[in-house]
Amino acid sequence: MEEVNEYIKQRINKLNLLKELGIEPYGGRFNKTKCIEYLLKDFKDGDRVETSGRVVAVREHGKSSFVDLRDATGKIQIYVNSKTIDEEYYKIYKLLDIGDILGVKGQFFKTKTGEITINAEELVLLAKGLRPLPEKWHGLKDVEIRYRQRYMDLIVNEEVRNIFKLRSKIISKIREFLDNRGFLEVETPMMHHMAGGASGEPFKTYHKALGIELYLRLAPELYLKRLLVGGFDKVYELNRNFRNEGISVRHNPEFTMLEVYEAYSDCEGMMRLTEELFNYVANQTLGTNRIKFGECEIDLTPPWPKWSFAREIKNRFDINPDDPAEEWIRKLKSKGMVFEGKDITRSQIVNIITEMLEPQTKDRPIFVVDLFAELCPLAKRKKDNPLLTDRFELFVGNMELANAYSELNDPIEQRERFEQQLVGQEAVKKIDEDFLIALEYGMPPAGGLGIGIDRLIMLFTNQSSIRDVILFPQLRPEAPTS
Repeated sequence: MEEVNEYIKQRINKLNLLKELGIEPYGGRFNKTKCIEYLLKDFKDGDRVETSGRVVAVREHGKSSFVDLRDATGKIQIYVNSKTIDEEYYKIYKLLDIGDILGVKGQFFKTKTGEITINAEELVLLAKGLRPLPEKWHGLKDVEIRYRQRYMDLIVNEEVRNIFKLRSKIISKIREFLDNRGFLEVETPMMHHMAGGASGEPFKTYHKALGIELYLRLAPELYLKRLLVGGFDKVYELNRNFRNEGISVRHNPEFTMLEVYEAYSDCEGMMRLTEELFNYVANQTLGTNRIKFGECEIDLTPPWPKWSFAREIKNRFDINPDDPAEEWIRKLKSKGMVFEGKDITRSQIVNIITEMLEPQTKDRPIFVVDLFAELCPLAKRKKDNPLLTDRFELFVGNMELANAYSELNDPIEQRERFEQQLVGQEAVKKIDEDFLIALEYGMPPAGGLGIGIDRLIMLFTNQSSIRDVILFPQLRPEAPTS
């Protein structure tokens, strides 16, 4: 830390020298007409050009020097010669540090080694950096710093920059895919009168003007279905959701979801849409539909296999969906499972089993189907077995990425399902009456799909932690230093 403080003192001294010379160390607008990437592509020997970026290297050779300048798209070499550049600009060069933001005007040429270079005629200091940049990140102790100071991580780590560039491109291609198929992108409220559309613990807030308590949204589902009622047949939203729950390598309390709804479709239609979406985005962004994730290569070629949840728990535990909770507990205990507490509900037991039975996927995505109806109050029941829902969960690389179903559009049954879900939770949960009124006006049969965008980015960028694909993940406040 003492060494860092000494570097800061040195840079502040340079800052003061610049001011004494009448040089503004934090310049204004600079006419950067092209990014470095396109500047290099359009190279013509002798052209006069101008660009700007961050100083990432300085190499001196007598009275000639080379500066590497980098922006978000690439890096270019700057040649500075004390004999050919005005004295004012050379003074700026002599007071430069790695990390400074610099504008340059000059003439293109190639060095003897063939490197495209700008022969500097003018230098404009745009921002003086007062803290030294780290040479590189190393060791586990730096992981926390990388997340807390993401700006620093992006400056020094090209791989990290590329992950977030790819994230942006993936989201752009998702939009392109859906737009080309006639879907309309919409926006729905992020503050709700009641927590609904998904299970989970909500974040609460308070609206002073209205004098009411509101909740940050768990999911936009009920609002998007209202739009189906209103006559929009194909809608989607790339939305931010919030769950006041645990943090892990696959969970962040604030996360991005894609939700898609298509009238006159169903769960099977959502399967095909999901397969097509994944393949389109993979080919458009990675140039292949074979994705490296961890130690596995995952082939996205459709059709993807299906895995029956109901059949699996029948085979492993002899449990049927219509068995009472007491029978489930007895059979599970006989297999060595331990239950804590009393009055365990069927839904809690199903959730426990679901976590145990996540399919182990290696080289193929897999649709988990035949899920129990009580796990999803918004999905239609299967015609051939009303104890199961017409729903799937998608697992890729042993990670749940998507959830979809044939949407329940019967307002009477929907009310009954809400009331069943409410048993024992009346004090904390309410029924969304306006949503039920909307259904009573008539909602067309539809398929709905939700995809976890952050996890999708993890898959496509081969990252094992969700923190590595979110620019500013949620962290505990830093402990005060003594």
